[in-house]
Amino acid sequence: MRGCSVALLLGSLVLAGCAKDAAEVAPTYISPITYQSYTCQQLGQEAQRVSAAAAQASGAQDQRATNDKVAMGVGLVVFWPALLFTKGNDENTAELARLKGQMDAIEQVSIQKRCGITFQHAPVPPTAGSSPPPPAS
Repeated sequence: MRGCSVALLLGSLVLAGCAKDAAEVAPTYISPITYQSYTCQQLGQEAQRVSAAAAQASGAQDQRATNDKVAMGVGLVVFWPALLFTKGNDENTAELARLKGQMDAIEQVSIQKRCGITFQHAPVPPTAGSSPPPPAS
Protein backbone atom coordinates (compact mmCIF):
# COMPACT_ATOMS: atom_id res chain seq x y z
CA MET A 1 0.00 0.00 0.00
CA ARG A 2 2.79 2.40 0.88
CA GLY A 3 4.49 1.70 -2.46
CA CYS A 4 1.33 2.76 -4.30
CA SER A 5 1.17 6.00 -2.32
CA VAL A 6 4.78 6.82 -3.17
CA ALA A 7 4.18 6.01 -6.84
CA LEU A 8 1.06 8.21 -6.92
CA LEU A 9 2.89 11.08 -5.23
CA LEU A 10 5.82 10.80 -7.62
CA GLY A 11 3.48 10.64 -10.62
CA SER A 12 1.51 13.70 -9.53
CA LEU A 13 4.68 15.71 -8.91
CA VAL A 14 6.01 14.86 -12.36
CA LEU A 15 2.67 15.64 -14.03
CA ALA A 16 2.74 19.10 -12.49
CA GLY A 17 6.00 19.73 -14.37
CA CYS A 18 4.61 18.89 -17.81
CA ALA A 19 4.13 21.63 -20.38
CA LYS A 20 0.58 22.84 -20.96
CA ASP A 21 -1.12 22.64 -24.33
CA ALA A 22 -1.25 26.05 -26.06
CA ALA A 23 -5.03 26.27 -25.54
CA GLU A 24 -4.52 25.97 -21.78
CA VAL A 25 -2.12 28.95 -21.55
CA ALA A 26 -3.97 31.97 -20.14
CA PRO A 27 -3.18 35.44 -21.50
CA THR A 28 -1.05 37.83 -19.48
CA TYR A 29 -2.74 41.20 -18.92
CA ILE A 30 -1.48 43.88 -21.30
CA SER A 31 -2.96 47.34 -20.89
CA PRO A 32 -4.98 48.52 -23.90
CA ILE A 33 -3.42 51.96 -23.34
CA THR A 34 -0.36 50.54 -25.12
CA TYR A 35 -2.32 50.63 -28.40
CA GLN A 36 -4.51 53.71 -27.80
CA SER A 37 -2.52 55.91 -30.21
CA TYR A 38 -2.69 53.37 -33.06
CA THR A 39 -4.94 54.00 -36.06
CA CYS A 40 -7.30 51.26 -37.19
CA GLN A 41 -4.89 50.36 -39.99
CA GLN A 42 -2.00 50.12 -37.53
CA LEU A 43 -4.13 48.01 -35.18
CA GLY A 44 -4.89 45.62 -38.05
CA GLN A 45 -1.21 45.33 -38.97
CA GLU A 46 -0.19 44.80 -35.35
CA ALA A 47 -2.92 42.19 -34.90
CA GLN A 48 -1.57 40.28 -37.92
CA ARG A 49 2.01 40.46 -36.61
CA VAL A 50 1.06 39.33 -33.10
CA SER A 51 -1.24 36.63 -34.46
CA ALA A 52 1.56 35.16 -36.60
CA ALA A 53 3.94 35.17 -33.63
CA ALA A 54 1.26 33.60 -31.40
CA ALA A 55 0.61 30.86 -33.98
CA GLN A 56 4.32 30.03 -34.04
CA ALA A 57 4.54 30.07 -30.22
CA SER A 58 1.39 27.90 -30.00
CA GLY A 59 2.93 25.31 -32.32
CA ALA A 60 6.09 25.21 -30.23
CA GLN A 61 4.04 24.97 -27.02
CA ASP A 62 1.92 22.11 -28.34
CA GLN A 63 5.06 20.28 -29.51
CA ARG A 64 6.63 20.70 -26.05
CA ALA A 65 3.44 19.39 -24.40
CA THR A 66 3.36 16.37 -26.74
CA ASN A 67 7.03 15.60 -26.06
CA ASP A 68 6.41 15.80 -22.31
CA LYS A 69 3.42 13.44 -22.58
CA VAL A 70 5.49 10.91 -24.53
CA ALA A 71 8.34 11.11 -22.01
CA MET A 72 5.80 10.73 -19.20
CA GLY A 73 4.30 7.61 -20.78
CA VAL A 74 7.69 6.04 -21.35
CA GLY A 75 8.83 7.01 -17.86
CA LEU A 76 5.83 5.64 -16.04
CA VAL A 77 5.57 2.42 -18.03
CA VAL A 78 9.07 1.49 -19.12
CA PHE A 79 11.96 3.59 -17.85
CA TRP A 80 11.53 6.04 -14.97
CA PRO A 81 14.67 8.15 -15.78
CA ALA A 82 12.79 9.31 -18.89
CA LEU A 83 10.74 11.46 -16.52
CA LEU A 84 13.79 13.70 -16.21
CA PHE A 85 13.31 14.73 -19.85
CA THR A 86 9.98 16.47 -19.32
CA LYS A 87 10.52 20.16 -19.98
CA GLY A 88 7.53 21.66 -18.19
CA ASN A 89 6.49 25.26 -18.62
CA ASP A 90 9.18 27.73 -19.59
CA GLU A 91 9.89 30.95 -21.44
CA ASN A 92 7.84 29.79 -24.45
CA THR A 93 4.78 29.53 -22.19
CA ALA A 94 5.42 33.06 -20.90
CA GLU A 95 5.87 34.36 -24.46
CA LEU A 96 2.63 32.74 -25.61
CA ALA A 97 0.77 34.21 -22.62
CA ARG A 98 2.17 37.66 -23.44
CA LEU A 99 1.16 37.40 -27.11
CA LYS A 100 -2.36 36.32 -26.14
CA GLY A 101 -2.54 39.34 -23.81
CA GLN A 102 -1.42 41.63 -26.62
CA MET A 103 -4.16 40.28 -28.87
CA ASP A 104 -6.74 40.93 -26.15
CA ALA A 105 -5.51 44.52 -25.75
CA ILE A 106 -5.50 45.15 -29.51
CA GLU A 107 -9.02 43.75 -29.77
CA GLN A 108 -10.26 45.99 -26.94
CA VAL A 109 -8.85 49.13 -28.60
CA SER A 110 -10.20 48.02 -31.99
CA ILE A 111 -13.69 47.69 -30.47
CA GLN A 112 -13.43 51.09 -28.73
CA LYS A 113 -12.39 52.76 -32.00
CA ARG A 114 -15.02 50.83 -33.99
CA CYS A 115 -12.41 49.61 -36.46
CA GLY A 116 -14.48 46.63 -37.60
CA ILE A 117 -11.55 44.21 -37.33
CA THR A 118 -12.73 40.62 -36.91
CA PHE A 119 -10.81 38.63 -34.33
CA GLN A 120 -11.11 34.85 -34.42
CA HIS A 121 -10.86 33.10 -31.09
CA ALA A 122 -9.73 29.51 -30.62
CA PRO A 123 -12.47 27.23 -29.31
CA VAL A 124 -12.44 26.74 -25.56
CA PRO A 125 -11.25 23.23 -24.68
CA PRO A 126 -14.00 21.12 -23.04
CA THR A 127 -13.81 20.73 -19.29
CA ALA A 128 -13.73 17.36 -17.59
CA GLY A 129 -17.18 15.86 -17.32
CA SER A 130 -18.76 18.01 -20.02
CA SER A 131 -20.27 16.37 -23.05
CA PRO A 132 -19.18 17.31 -26.57
CA PRO A 133 -21.49 19.56 -28.61
CA PRO A 134 -24.02 17.80 -30.82
CA PRO A 135 -22.97 17.33 -34.44
CA ALA A 136 -24.07 20.01 -36.89
CA SER A 137 -26.89 18.97 -39.18
